[in-house]
Amino acid sequence: MNNYIISGKFQNGKYVSKFTKTVSSLNEKNAVEKVYSTIGSQHGVERRLIDIESVALEE
Repeated sequence: MNNYIISGKFQNGKYVSKFTKTVSSLNEKNAVEKVYSTIGSQHGVERRLIDIESVALEE
């Protein structure tokens, strides 16, 4: 499994919060899905309010 570093921002009420997450996944698409799921469940944010800015493979 590869580690992916995913960064972006999401709407948190009237504020915008930035984030950087490192997740283990088989591919980039699944890593992005994990981040949507994690941010959504932890902060109660809908997927449409989460903006993924970059996805990088950790070296």
